Amino acid sequence: KEALQWGGKRGIELMRLAGLGMIAVGGLVAACAAMPETAAVQDQAGQGALQRPLSDWAVTENITSAAIVGQYLDRIRADRSDGGTNAVLALNPNAMRDAAALDAARPAGAGPLYGLPILIKDNIETLDLMPTTAGSLALIGNITHRDSPLVARLRAAGMVVLGKANLSEWANIRDDKSTSGWSAVGGQTHNPHLRGTNPCGSSSGSAAAVAAGLAPAAIGTETDGSIVCPSAINGIVGFKPTVGLISRRYIVPISTSQDTAGPMTLTVRDAALLLSVMAGTDPADPATAEADARRIDYAAGLSVDGLQGLRIGVLTLEGTNAAVFGAAVARLAAAGAVLVPIAPDLGPVRAAGADEFAVLMAELRTGLAAYLGDLPANGVTVRSLADVIAFNRAHAALEMPYFGQSIFEQAEASTATQAEYLAARARSLRAAGVDGIDAWLAANDLDLIVAQTNGPAWRTTLGAGDAFVPPSASRAPAIAGYPHLTVPMGTVDGLPLGLSFIGPAWSDALVLQAGHAFEVAGPSLRAAP
Repeated sequence: KEALQWGGKRGIELMRLAGLGMIAVGGLVAACAAMPETAAVQDQAGQGALQRPLSDWAVTENITSAAIVGQYLDRIRADRSDGGTNAVLALNPNAMRDAAALDAARPAGAGPLYGLPILIKDNIETLDLMPTTAGSLALIGNITHRDSPLVARLRAAGMVVLGKANLSEWANIRDDKSTSGWSAVGGQTHNPHLRGTNPCGSSSGSAAAVAAGLAPAAIGTETDGSIVCPSAINGIVGFKPTVGLISRRYIVPISTSQDTAGPMTLTVRDAALLLSVMAGTDPADPATAEADARRIDYAAGLSVDGLQGLRIGVLTLEGTNAAVFGAAVARLAAAGAVLVPIAPDLGPVRAAGADEFAVLMAELRTGLAAYLGDLPANGVTVRSLADVIAFNRAHAALEMPYFGQSIFEQAEASTATQAEYLAARARSLRAAGVDGIDAWLAANDLDLIVAQTNGPAWRTTLGAGDAFVPPSASRAPAIAGYPHLTVPMGTVDGLPLGLSFIGPAWSDALVLQAGHAFEVAGPSLRAAP
């Protein structure tokens, strides 16, 4: 019964839409009930015991994968029962079986991720008995029995898929009044730092779950801000890598130009460990052609001295919190960075937002049709954006109780030509890349740029959209496809703020190096909920 996240008529309607019966729906309804209660590694009562980085765990004969996984499952159950974050949309019914198998097969010299659990954002496919819904009831039967390449790589490193994280439905691309963290399948995700505040999105559940100690790490996705914003607002580390470093195959798409997955963790070291495993070329994703040649052991280069001699541009965006950002900048200087204040003209990047939106509209329609058309026969009936729009209209009471689908409708109605689309992409890419980040770095002989990631969390107001608080550092690296790391840098009124590290294409290792050195340069700046 603990698995019944939706009661009464809503639960019945969800089951009717799935059309597969309770067992086949897997993690959404039946998975938890199939899981045995488990012995905890530490005191089950406190979430603080579980707010441990991946690198602090080690599977041994005395601390088994099954025990670690079991404790996180217990913590998720407790979160569900006490009206917590609502960050976990589905649990993997085979998580305990997988952990036990890893314990039985544990080799000598197992890697640092062996036997450890991870949550996956629910727009990324896994072969487990859990649908990949992107938060939409249209995909509630989308059990594909296939791993996305990034998940396959995590499994090969010995990780256990704990479950699926809730998200902003369709990764926040459905309507201009959407509320971050809400999906028709999972409901509203809550920020664990202050009930009623928003977790940002679209990787809302991934961030909130890690912050609340429901998992030591999670995978999110980003088109523009969807990793770094929720990570910063929930007080964790989030890394959007160079687009093309990680395969996007079997991930529900928005944009072939800007989409990427990335790690969301408690420390930069953990993000580096995960990226080292996730990165790699996939012949089915042409954007990753260079990934094998670029991929390295990202954790190996981390050190306390990682900021020594680096020339870092300090970008003070409108809305930046002077006290918190100022303290972070002072910490960078004390760690050996050479700081250069910069004040580039941000007008072209702001103006590029219109071209960025035009690109997303074109790529959403074609990319979603390609993804839906490639699904195995599993009862999902939608095969195009037009089909999804029609589904939402037919099930408006469940799908659109708070906001509509204006962006979907705009994308479907677009009459932009291929030439217009390509021109918009070229203009936005130049504004953000060559004439943007690249030019800012070159003009000041810089290695990296830092800025405040975004403002603090706002109140969740279903039906009124998101009340984003400036600043926002995501647009330029998102459009350009450049790496963007956010690291906790303090709080304002108890709500976390993040410090962004932004570099040129393929500077992922340097960005992580700098972020790690900042993180360990003094007392931890990560605020526990």
